[in-house]
Amino acid sequence: MASYEHIKLSLQSGVATILLNRPEKGNALNTKLVTELLDAAAVCSRGAAVRAVLLTGAGRAFCVGGDLAEFAAAGESGIAPLIKDLVANLHRALVLFAEMRPLLVVAVNGAAAGAGLGLALAGDHVIAAENARFKMAYTAAGVTPDGGTTYFLPRLIGLRRTQELVYTNRSLTAADALQLGMVTQIVADRDLETQAMAMCQTFARGPSEACGAAKKLLLGTFQHSLREHLSHEEDEIAVAAVSLDGIEGVRAFVENRAPTFS
Repeated sequence: MASYEHIKLSLQSGVATILLNRPEKGNALNTKLVTELLDAAAVCSRGAAVRAVLLTGAGRAFCVGGDLAEFAAAGESGIAPLIKDLVANLHRALVLFAEMRPLLVVAVNGAAAGAGLGLALAGDHVIAAENARFKMAYTAAGVTPDGGTTYFLPRLIGLRRTQELVYTNRSLTAADALQLGMVTQIVADRDLETQAMAMCQTFARGPSEACGAAKKLLLGTFQHSLREHLSHEEDEIAVAAVSLDGIEGVRAFVENRAPTFS
């Protein structure tokens, strides 16, 4: 797979792993890293061999958000276009993660703040280490949220709780995030990598086409009327039923055996 400067991308047994790799900077999102992340997301979204994707961070933090040092160095005349381009590429990566067929597992180690929180929330399955911490952090720096945080958070935890996190920048523990519904599970720090990979392998062995279609249905939940959404469900299940995985799944049920999805 492609070689990058600030991330690592690998593929093994159907699982693509994206490692944010600026540990000395808390995996802060600078222009180079985000450009590479967008490319990696595109590779994963179109790769026929990719059946699940793992996103995590190297070092003591998952991602502390945008690289404020890079923003400041751009100066008053350059900061707006720099941020506009960086955030646009980050958002393109988020759309690819949301719309791709493979399920995205996010393993959160340490801090997930600002746009790092947005990356964590984008996961289809989010595993937090016990040492994970979550924080919006935007208004503390005098800026507004990005990275999909104001899209994902109200859907996951409700508007009122989102307002509190945006305006107060309160830091959340892994237990707080689990209670609110921001993460799927918590594991011991030492078990994060193993548990996240095990979940990815489970997804990789599963019916990836059906899961990808289910992702699309869930993404549209709040945009459609009931009538529209039921119509989409009808269309998707009809297509899934005649897919290779659909045929195998029904046949395995009738024959009382475990299915083998391809």
